[in-house]
Amino acid sequence: MRKILIVGAGQAGLQLALGLQRHDYDVTLMSNRTADEIRGGRVMSTQCMFDTALQHERDLEINFWESQATKIRKLGVCVAAPDHSRAIDWLGELDGYAQSVDQRLKMAGWMETFAQRGGQLVIHGAAVSDLDFFARNYDLVLVAAGKGELVSMFERDAERSPYKTPQRALAVAYVNGLGPRPEHPEMEDAYCNMVPGVGELFVTPTLTTTGRADLLFWEGIPGGPLDAFQGIKDPQEHLAKTLELMEEYLPWEYARSTKVELTDAGGTLAGRYAPTVRKPVGRLPGGGAVLGVADVVVANDPITAQGSNSASKCAASYLDSILERGDGDFDAEWMQGAFDRYWDIARHATKWTNAMLAPPPEHVLRIIGAAGEAQAVADRFANGFDNPADFEEWFFEPEKAEAYLSRVS
Repeated sequence: MRKILIVGAGQAGLQLALGLQRHDYDVTLMSNRTADEIRGGRVMSTQCMFDTALQHERDLEINFWESQATKIRKLGVCVAAPDHSRAIDWLGELDGYAQSVDQRLKMAGWMETFAQRGGQLVIHGAAVSDLDFFARNYDLVLVAAGKGELVSMFERDAERSPYKTPQRALAVAYVNGLGPRPEHPEMEDAYCNMVPGVGELFVTPTLTTTGRADLLFWEGIPGGPLDAFQGIKDPQEHLAKTLELMEEYLPWEYARSTKVELTDAGGTLAGRYAPTVRKPVGRLPGGGAVLGVADVVVANDPITAQGSNSASKCAASYLDSILERGDGDFDAEWMQGAFDRYWDIARHATKWTNAMLAPPPEHVLRIIGAAGEAQAVADRFANGFDNPADFEEWFFEPEKAEAYLSRVS
């Protein structure tokens, strides 16, 4: 039986561990926190997962919360005018619904399932020296912990990483009490609200440890008015700042938020990081090689909601590569090949995300405007969140955009 060590208990690490278990691999999973510590801790993400990623969970029969989480069937885009009215406002329909499940709930549940199914769960904050010792006892070591010392083993890929600094200041609050949009009172949709030159607010229904809730997620251009959460430690102060900025820049969202309350004391998070692609093979002091997973090697800004989706797709791709390897060595050449296979999927999400971080060119403004007039454009844009590869056909190049818009107008 082949022995595999996975360091990191997030979406990718746990999904891969549970997938390998189904195929009778001897899997050890290292986490720096217990399931109870994760469940009772601070929120970790702003996950919204689309159909392809959700299907990977269904395939492994670990979609434990699918019947409980809100089925998000439409994605809305609003653009604020200079007078803070809505210059653009439309909804695109998804071919398959999306869902958001608080990672505190999901990761804790998956960790417990992994242990119940006979997996070896080690609660230990791993350092590079630890991996150097452990690696000798395993056929393959995968690093799925996207923060801390372990990431330093993986070299930044400058050709694939156009940004050296954070492009957004991030701040999320999990809340109860958000009212419906008056124009769509029966719907529970996700919205991206754009404030040109300032940033974005995403509003997404989610399932958290206390039940159904909503995410209020600001992405502010660094140094701008939304970059206002540094130094805020108190959750109530964080929520107050969130609402203050909504009232000023997005009054239509503020109007339905006047009665919101935090879901729990751990329901806020703020930070920033530079979007980065890293080379996938890390070298240990003793000469051994380890393979980077998901955010360790491809960390995109959350502006396009690709984080959890990419992690799920990475886990599914690596699982296929491992199974196909059979009894062969998991050497550095194989590791590079496994990553290349995943990168063929991930590169589309990375290209699209990096493009959305930049000021939009004229043809992209035309696309966003046209989606308000042609439902086909709105639907295609919305479904690009599930399949970013489609944007290659009509979004990035002005000529392709114009040709597409002329066909659907």
